[in-house]
Amino acid sequence: MSSFDDAGICRSILESLPTGLCVVDMQKKVVFWSDGAERITGSLRHEVLGHCCISESILHCDQTGCEFCKEDCPVAIAMKTSHSAETIGFVHHKSGYEVPVFIRAVPVHNEHGSIIGAVETFEELHHSTTSHQRKEVAKLPGCVDEVTGLASRALMESHLRQTLKTFVEIQVPFGVLCIRIEGLQRFRASLGSEAASTLLRVIGRALESTLWITDHVGRWADDQFVVILNGCHEDPLHSVRERLRRMLANDGIEWWGERRSLPVSIGEAAAQSGDSVDSLMDRAQKSLEAASAWHNRGAAPAEISGS
Repeated sequence: MSSFDDAGICRSILESLPTGLCVVDMQKKVVFWSDGAERITGSLRHEVLGHCCISESILHCDQTGCEFCKEDCPVAIAMKTSHSAETIGFVHHKSGYEVPVFIRAVPVHNEHGSIIGAVETFEELHHSTTSHQRKEVAKLPGCVDEVTGLASRALMESHLRQTLKTFVEIQVPFGVLCIRIEGLQRFRASLGSEAASTLLRVIGRALESTLWITDHVGRWADDQFVVILNGCHEDPLHSVRERLRRMLANDGIEWWGERRSLPVSIGEAAAQSGDSVDSLMDRAQKSLEAASAWHNRGAAPAEISGS
């Protein structure tokens, strides 16, 4: 008898796969979780086995900040139709950010042909920059923010000048988003600088994970990030802004046994003929101030949310 006839050997092979692999039963409870799934999501096997992938939000959504794993997720479709299903979506990392992935699900049948669950694989999509590129940029003084590891303000200003030059020369549209973490100073004073730095890193990683390879994200001020969206017209800019707002509303950190988070406000500006970096950023900052004022209108000073 071949060693591969041993079910334990086969299970060990599947568990060691670098690709995320998850098996759920008809109640969508997780019955199998690979090493790759642990790596991609940050959730260990003992933390997810026996838990429902919907209620625990451990699998995916079709867009950042939006839970679609009810009847329209690949797992549900595979079990309902008895056919494979695939999509590009996001998996929730335990640290609070979302990881873009390619998802494929196929139904699982028993010996009688009845569907008893589904197996799903998920593979990471490439981030906006490679680790090699990051290491090269990190060698340049003043180009990387020390807290988040993202581009510094100086580097983002350079990206803005270059992107604006391209806009003037060949009319490639682009937009800018300014993102403020509301109440960060109070958060830092209450929980400490390390908690604030951890939250900044989580939000920065979440932003980076959602961008195309042609986009840029960096830290602009103590409580602000800036995103440059290349090829983005004014109308789609509103949709991207709302998508990021929903995504960041779900982000937070685990700190001393409680989940901590802060609200965000987002301003926007699309490049216009005759723009300079200063005029473009001035419009984006005015939009941010309006969003921030709307958020805080009639409200008491921002509370640090915990759960």
